[in-house]
Amino acid sequence: MSLFKARDWWSTVLGEKEEFDQGCLCLADVDNSRNGQVLHGDQKRASDNQDRSCWWFLSHHVSAANWTQHFLCKSNKIIVGSFMGYLRIFNPHPVKTGGGPQAEDLLLEVHLRDPVLQVEVGKFVSGSEMLHLAVLHSRKLCVYSVSGTLGNVEHGNQYQIKLMYEHHLQRTACNMTYGPFGAVKGRDLICIQSMDGMLMVFEQESYAFGRFLPGSLLPGPLAYSPRTDSFITVSSCRQVESYKYQVLAFATDADKKQEMEQQKLGSGKRLVVDWTLNIGEQALDICIIPLNQSASSVFVLGERNFFCLKDNGQIRFMKKLDCSPSCFLPYCSVSEGTINTLVGNHNHMLHVYQDVTLKWATQLPHVPVAVRVGCLHDLKGVIVTLSDDGHLQCSYLGTDPSLFQAPKVESRELNYDELDVELKELQKIIKDVKSQGVWPLTEQEDDLKVSAAVSSALDSVSQATNVETGADSVPSITVKITLQNQVVLQKVKLSVYVQPPLQLTCDQFTFDFVAPDMTSIVTFSVYLKKTYTPSELEGNAVVSYSRATDRNPDGIPRVIQCKFRLPLNLICLPGQPSKTASHKLTIDTNKSPVSLLGLFPDFANPSDDDQMNVMGFRLLGGSRVTLLASRTSQRYRIQSERFEDLWLITNELILRLQDHFEKQGTKDFACSFSGCVPLQEYFELIDHHFELRINGEKLEELLSERAVQFRAIQRRLLTRFRDKTPAPLQHLDTLLDGTYKQVIALADAVQENQDRLLQSFAGLKSATHLLILLIRLWQRLSADQTAILEAAFLPLQEDTQELGWEETVDAAVAHLLKTCLSKSSKEQALNLSSQLSVPKDTSRLKKHITLLCDRLAKGGRLCVSTDAAAPQAMVMPGGCTPIPESDLEERSLDDATELFTNHKHLIAEPPVPEVSALQGVLE
Repeated sequence: MSLFKARDWWSTVLGEKEEFDQGCLCLADVDNSRNGQVLHGDQKRASDNQDRSCWWFLSHHVSAANWTQHFLCKSNKIIVGSFMGYLRIFNPHPVKTGGGPQAEDLLLEVHLRDPVLQVEVGKFVSGSEMLHLAVLHSRKLCVYSVSGTLGNVEHGNQYQIKLMYEHHLQRTACNMTYGPFGAVKGRDLICIQSMDGMLMVFEQESYAFGRFLPGSLLPGPLAYSPRTDSFITVSSCRQVESYKYQVLAFATDADKKQEMEQQKLGSGKRLVVDWTLNIGEQALDICIIPLNQSASSVFVLGERNFFCLKDNGQIRFMKKLDCSPSCFLPYCSVSEGTINTLVGNHNHMLHVYQDVTLKWATQLPHVPVAVRVGCLHDLKGVIVTLSDDGHLQCSYLGTDPSLFQAPKVESRELNYDELDVELKELQKIIKDVKSQGVWPLTEQEDDLKVSAAVSSALDSVSQATNVETGADSVPSITVKITLQNQVVLQKVKLSVYVQPPLQLTCDQFTFDFVAPDMTSIVTFSVYLKKTYTPSELEGNAVVSYSRATDRNPDGIPRVIQCKFRLPLNLICLPGQPSKTASHKLTIDTNKSPVSLLGLFPDFANPSDDDQMNVMGFRLLGGSRVTLLASRTSQRYRIQSERFEDLWLITNELILRLQDHFEKQGTKDFACSFSGCVPLQEYFELIDHHFELRINGEKLEELLSERAVQFRAIQRRLLTRFRDKTPAPLQHLDTLLDGTYKQVIALADAVQENQDRLLQSFAGLKSATHLLILLIRLWQRLSADQTAILEAAFLPLQEDTQELGWEETVDAAVAHLLKTCLSKSSKEQALNLSSQLSVPKDTSRLKKHITLLCDRLAKGGRLCVSTDAAAPQAMVMPGGCTPIPESDLEERSLDDATELFTNHKHLIAEPPVPEVSALQGVLE
């Protein structure tokens, strides 16, 4: 048993789905039994161990002034009210081992119908020294007398409450406090604070007066200090305020807030605060603790600290709390001049502080919202806690003696040979599991089968809405996703993703597979939303689900995905071939040229004989791409005015050529690229994208400055308008209007730049795909090596200001240069920066990309295995002599870029005579 865990002496759960707060708990001799109820012998019995261990800390720290209230009263009862209107009174008895609360522990339970906000016990009835129960409702204050009738047997004891008087409130109540207001003797008065900040004082059966607190916005905790005869609260301005009772009593009566405003301008005694203290946070509770006859302390529990103040508002001390508090209870210590405090928090802990020093910490089974200390059946220092959902517990600090003794463990000699055999078997099992993955793929595939089917024709009625592609009619195409489960699955969710600016009519679906062998089919349409082209025509359908097992009933989360390819005619229309173009690419093949009419039947015009060797494409948005096929040689040329638009047509050409020769049974078909890698055109797109990123940062900074200026002008104008003697505006209104127009213009500029950045990023990804394709055809890279290039150059699906494409790709390419493409151990020893930041320019990135292409040209091999760190002997295909190691590093960036972009200094692009002849025909 942990020493730092509260020991349960008695506990119960109140009602079902009831709610409670800090004012709903009270400990007092509410039935005035004084010497206690006559009980049977078995109910008097309390454990000596409990008595010794629970009062050791608390009872030794309570002063003589509080001893009578907390401990000498032998019959403290627990009074609890709930927001559901139930009032309960308990007289708990010690719980026997293995037992629970007894029925006779509940003395009284009555439903008052109205929510109970607070319960207090005091001398509330005139002409009587007996204690009575005050119950505060939202619109009513009731005072009851609690009495009991002793029966012949224990179950015959009866308790009842009698209404002595009640006050109907004109305002909604928040909380209340009581005490001998005005230093009266032998009776307690009640002060209720309303939700609009009015203090209503009741002299027992009669209403005395009501006063509005100046500047009140929201009510705070309220307490009464008998020594200074003042009320202390915390206002919505986060400052502690003290008001003398005499000042409240003699101030002009006010029933409305408007009357309080008139008091400031007209006659009548104003309500003046005695002292204030700004604590800088909202308060949860206030408690007044008398130190002696001449001094008392004001304790305030804040959201992050608790404060101890003197009578005049000066801070005695404060303590910063490590956890968010929920309730507290200060009490006097036997140490001279110190005070102990119980503080409950939301981490299920109860801390005991002596001034600012933590003396004890104990764990509770719930989060307390109210805590009290009392004496129950001669057991001193019982801690009573109440949670917001009705867990009522009486506990004490300490432990019970443990009689458990650990049995002796028989020692035995270890057989190391058997342990070695067992270790090898376990290692083999672990190795087999690692080779199979977390679970067998066949099992995962058997759980759920996902397939995607794209319609063979475009939709007869386009589903495109809110498109921005100009005068072109935007088509759409239907995609059907089929899901078939083999077992019961939970939380099945389908998410579909396509590359922007492609748009889906619906991208999220949920399913309920409550039985095996169910089939669900969903359909949606895809269309082009904006004027630029996507970087890919592939879509991805991802299904996440959970499968329950015997070990994990909640289910094991799993993911399965299915890819689909959209047709080219979704974003492209047949067009006229272009005679001239700024960007050209030539793809070589090892087979005879194929008629373009057969490769692109969906773009063919049968009446045009020229389409045997030339075909034009017009992308939605206006850009044109021309495809030329040689009559005799095995080459194809793609040309366009924009470099990034070459990607989709080039990729589509290669895919259709591969499909064509596969249908003919040809297995050795291959494509190659022998031209110059177009790095200069690629670098221009990188510079344009980076420039838009920098412009976006500048515009956001400028917008932030104008927003700060706009708020500053608003504050100036608001100050002028609030002034009783307004001063001239001095053209502040004109400045406000001009700043507002600048803010709107800058916001539009930020949005426009963001749209241009998205378009530039899509073009950059298209150019990156094209560059990777050309490098793959140029160096005849394998699928694994191509995947490494794609991971390095296409790491992001979205480009943001915090993490952009340039710095991410630069780090990835630099890593490849220092690992698998390194030439010496000196390069491998260089450490890469672990923090990515926006670079000043793109020169470093362009240099790294150029170095990557150079080392691939000299025979470098891309890999991510452990042997990649070893320096590789770079051998050019065909026995070519490699460039010396130090040659490229000594060149400037311009020379290095020229190595791949200047057609005069490297291998010239081979001419295509038939293509030139076709161009002449077009002219």
